[in-house]
Amino acid sequence: MYSNARDRVPELTVALSLTSLALVFAAALGAIPRAALPRAPGYVLAAIPHINAVVSTVAIVTIAAGVTFARRREFGRHRAMMALSAGLFAVFLILYLYKVALEGPAEFPGPERVYRLLYLPLLAVHILLAVVCIPLLYYVLLLGATHPIRALVDTAHARIGRVAASLWLVSFVLGNAVYALLYVVY
Repeated sequence: MYSNARDRVPELTVALSLTSLALVFAAALGAIPRAALPRAPGYVLAAIPHINAVVSTVAIVTIAAGVTFARRREFGRHRAMMALSAGLFAVFLILYLYKVALEGPAEFPGPERVYRLLYLPLLAVHILLAVVCIPLLYYVLLLGATHPIRALVDTAHARIGRVAASLWLVSFVLGNAVYALLYVVY
């Protein structure tokens, strides 16, 4: 299985990316039947955005640490930080999709001018980067998971990883800015 996955990283990347994006858009567009999901108490649903803000902030730190470890050629630590970052992203995504599938996307509570000139552009760039990041992240994570560290130099892991990590960081930072506008500022 391990060697088979190593030989099929592009195909696995496509399959995982399409599945993930389908779930995200299905939840955001209300295509997941609410009755199919267990209903958490209101206080749990209300806590999800705040939990996700913390998860996002920790992910920003772990991604930055992973990049730093890679630059220092501490590849074991790099691998651990990026695996932790991927786990944090999975937690974030599961919680986000659950809340959105049950309640729909959060409505912006602030003034219309701030909504049009600040919130929507931030949200649009955040979403665009998140969508672009998904296949890049799957690709580098699959390469990292299926290859010994010494063999990664013969792959596009480092080149694509630099782009993926940069976009991932910006997406998480913008996600926290969107959170702040929705739940802190307004």
